[in-house]
Amino acid sequence: MKKENLIVFDIDDTLTKSENQHQTAYVNAMKSFGIVNINQDWKSYKNMTDSYILKKNYEANLNRSFSFSFIPKFEEKMTESMLTFSRTKEINGAKKIVDFFMKETDYAICFATGSLLQPALIKLEQAKINFVPTLVEASNSLFTREEIVNSAINKAKNYFQVQEFKNIISVGDGIWDLRTAKNLDIHFLGIRNKNLSDFKAEGIKSHIEDWDGFNFNTVKTELQIQ
Repeated sequence: MKKENLIVFDIDDTLTKSENQHQTAYVNAMKSFGIVNINQDWKSYKNMTDSYILKKNYEANLNRSFSFSFIPKFEEKMTESMLTFSRTKEINGAKKIVDFFMKETDYAICFATGSLLQPALIKLEQAKINFVPTLVEASNSLFTREEIVNSAINKAKNYFQVQEFKNIISVGDGIWDLRTAKNLDIHFLGIRNKNLSDFKAEGIKSHIEDWDGFNFNTVKTELQIQ
């Protein structure tokens, strides 16, 4: 089926139950490099990405400028920590919904995460989510969510050989995901209830608790997609 539209999936707590493991591995990796005074008020950061938060804490603790060349060493440590935890599980219904979009709709899929890449791939693999690695964009060389989502969209255009998608729906569990979608002028579907009050305060149009409660016709109606 020709893919004329696109779904952009966040990963942590959108497709995989992994936010706590991710944050623990992330903090452990920072501490292993002497970054010990860590601001863990994640919502206080301008950009909610691993690379940007690492940069701010790296520079505050080590008193030198951050470089993206540090990412591979850090990513290796974080990945080692991730692998010590129990296997990541899917958010209810996530596997089925990814397969649904790929097999039964004209929506292509891609993945845009503020995580670093290798931990993100591990989560998807462990949760048995069907994915193509080249369609996963992470924060290894990008600081902002907008850059990450745009890059994921461009990867999807290349992979599915589409010049422009008619409709793009971004899906995420965080208020930063909603704000990114607004900044990029694309549709947004919120998932999970932990940020529901924040979502409602910013006028979210469509929201589900998990993928078991997903009805695509309802979502398209709420987002005013034909």
